[in-house]
Amino acid sequence: MLALRGNDLNVFNDLERLLIELADQMAATPSNISDDLYSRLRAQFSEEQLMELSAQIAFENFRARLNRVFDVGSDELYQPAKTEPVPHSSEKHA
Repeated sequence: MLALRGNDLNVFNDLERLLIELADQMAATPSNISDDLYSRLRAQFSEEQLMELSAQIAFENFRARLNRVFDVGSDELYQPAKTEPVPHSSEKHA
């Protein structure tokens, strides 16, 4: 989630970035999905899968916009874990 907020999409694979692009386009106003994006999506997903993914994205967008009407804020349930950096393989102890 932090990568999305910072717009660093390098942590995601090509398929994940494609879905993020779809979500971004669906959340834009107006939400227009280009023929190019649709073609790239159809190369990866069946029509049924794409309908299900799009419906879920639309539902989450609906909820986010509805929350704005009533000024619903975060419940602060998500707290990023404070973890120690993972050592590189050359730094690991035997």
